Amino acid sequence: MDLHQKAAATSGGDAPDHGGLRAVFVNASLKRDWNDSRTALLLGRVAAPMERAGVAVDRIHMRDHWIAYGVEPDMAAHERVRDDWPGVWTRIRDADILIVGTPSRLGGASSLCHQLIERLHGMSGLSNDRGQPVFHGKVGGVVVTGHEDGATHAAATVGHALSCLGFTIPPRFGPGRIGEEAAGSIDGDAAVLARDAMHLARVLRGGFPDHGNDRRAGQGEGRDPSPPDPGHRP
Repeated sequence: MDLHQKAAATSGGDAPDHGGLRAVFVNASLKRDWNDSRTALLLGRVAAPMERAGVAVDRIHMRDHWIAYGVEPDMAAHERVRDDWPGVWTRIRDADILIVGTPSRLGGASSLCHQLIERLHGMSGLSNDRGQPVFHGKVGGVVVTGHEDGATHAAATVGHALSCLGFTIPPRFGPGRIGEEAAGSIDGDAAVLARDAMHLARVLRGGFPDHGNDRRAGQGEGRDPSPPDPGHRP
């Protein structure tokens, strides 16, 4: 079944059942408590339609974890520091959809959001079971809280980073919250992101064809497969 046939098979009905999909929502707010975070509120507006559609939703608050700086898979093994990243990574790796939430800080994403992207970049040398970069076939999105100019820039930056890592980005991937007066339009944007992300994840569930992007092919042809990804430069 090709991608167009998959799309037709999953587009019928007003409320498709997306049971079996897994989504992880990562809150990169600087607030210590998830419940005090506006970013968490916006993430919740994307998560709610997914949960109603049967998606298993996991929530990660960056500030609940002691994540070391660096780009190694486990910094504790390299610098003898505490690093909770391996446990966080397992939850992200096992999901079909990653939605990153960040506040806008001085026109950009938060420091915790940048740290998340750096640690994801550190995993980009891994491969999936088809020999492709580990993020191939996964869907990524972002939500941003803050002022209009900064929120737009932060969404563009994070969305570009996710795309470079190998995530597939749905249309209108980055709704933002700009004050209480925007709540109505944001609800609509969040619902669109949720629906598009679920649909895209279902279409990509079988993965991309591995012709031309199987890292193992170079080994069989006698080429040095290292580094596995030109963008993986720890």
